[in-house]
Amino acid sequence: MLSDDARLLEAILFIENQPTSLDRLCDLTGLKPDMAEDALAELGDEYEERGSGLLLVVDDDELYSFSPAVDLYPRLKASYGRKVDRRLSRAAMETLAIVAYGQPITRGEIEEIRGVGSDTIVKMLRDREYIMVKGRKNAPGHPWLYHTTKKFLHEFNLKSIQDLPKLSEIDRMRFEERMAEGEEESEEDGTEDQG
Repeated sequence: MLSDDARLLEAILFIENQPTSLDRLCDLTGLKPDMAEDALAELGDEYEERGSGLLLVVDDDELYSFSPAVDLYPRLKASYGRKVDRRLSRAAMETLAIVAYGQPITRGEIEEIRGVGSDTIVKMLRDREYIMVKGRKNAPGHPWLYHTTKKFLHEFNLKSIQDLPKLSEIDRMRFEERMAEGEEESEEDGTEDQG
């Protein structure tokens, strides 16, 4: 049986319904960090030991949340696995994949890989908080560099960007060649814009 602290944290994580930091959990419960960590470990062990349909996970930013047990993914995929895909067009998914695998990446580099303009799609992905600007490239025009967000990781059930499916060797080589071509053209013409 779970301790009162573990039960309280379980309820809070359920109510919060999004990845939550240890500091926030401590604020909400009045627990000291070491007590909260012990209760979270107890909760995680309990879910794992009883073979629950949920697991307690902590991502790279040390945010705690519940996630479906990995062995259930095939059965959940039919109903939930393409949840994000239904909301994003094929072009948006393609652009999002380019950012995920190529980050940090400029809009010009995205367009070079896709072969078409991407202003509208990049803006939509930023508005929906799947990508964000995280600095500028040290190149003519100092274009913005795009990265994926925590929301992207959460909605695609990834703990970190390293959990992305691996590209095949051929796909990886093509991707790297297109990235290199885009960088060379940006440096030659200096036409990279600001966003």
